[in-house]
Order: sequence, then C-alpha cells, then structure tokens
Amino acid sequence: MTAIGFRSHDHAQCVSTTLARAERYCVEKKLKFTAIRRRSLEILLAEHRALGAYDLLAVLGEEGLGTAPPVAYRALDFLTSAGFAHKIEGLNAYIACAHLGADHAPAFLICTSCKSVAEAEADATEGQLGEVARATGFTIRRTVIEALGFCPNCQPEAPCA
Repeated sequence: MTAIGFRSHDHAQCVSTTLARAERYCVEKKLKFTAIRRRSLEILLAEHRALGAYDLLAVLGEEGLGTAPPVAYRALDFLTSAGFAHKIEGLNAYIACAHLGADHAPAFLICTSCKSVAEAEADATEGQLGEVARATGFTIRRTVIEALGFCPNCQPEAPCA
C-alpha cells in the first residue's frame, strides 16, 4: 500500500497528468469541465493537504473567478461527484483524489502538525471491521477512514532512553 502525499514525487507531472485524466474523463462522460471546475481541481492538486471551501474561494476570488460561496461549493460538488476529489469529513475540507478514475475505497492519513493528507487504499470489507460486519449480517456500502497522526516530516523526536 502506497500513501500518496507523504512521498517524494514529480509534483508538476502529478498535477498535469491528473488534469489530463480529468479532462479525458469529462469528454468521455460528456461532463462540463468548466474553467472554474478545472481551476478548482488544479488548486486542490497544488498541495497535498485538505482545503476548505473558503480557502478555495479565496484563491478563485483573487483570480477573478468568483467570490460568492456557491461558486466554490458547486465546483467542489462537481469534483466529488465525478470522483476527482474527496471530502475529509473530520476537517470539513477537500483533497484531490490521488487515484483519479479508479473505483477505490480511500483512507486518509492526516498530519495534525502540517495538515498534509495522504490518500491510501483501504478495503473495509477485510480486517476486523469486515469480520464484525459479516458476523452481524451487515453489508458495508461505504466507509470513511481518517487517521490522525504525524507525517514523516513532522514525526516527534523519540524520547531519550
């Protein structure tokens, strides 16, 4: 399992590849990938940390793309519906999907220090949660997994022995 967000990578390539995938997907599905929607995804891709709707709106406003809250919320609704972004429930914020175009069950590793977020794969039907669900006759349709801790750059120093 690789957590995208905490490892080194070619960020410019990451952004351009993801934008190109999103554009192809919209053409294939006949979705309108407007300038505001595209720019919103680009803003989310610019950092590997979650942004709130008002953070997004501030950037859009500076660029003359709108200052009314519905501008950001409509763009974020489109991006999450299309699978281009995820909502981080615990932060009430959004992050670009690291596995764009793939049907997956993400888990989010959230650094409480720098607020960076890594997306990893998590299959809730496996492990203890899956076992409990099967034992009770429950069918899991969707999970939201968010773990809080420290990224590799923010790890606290180990106490002296």
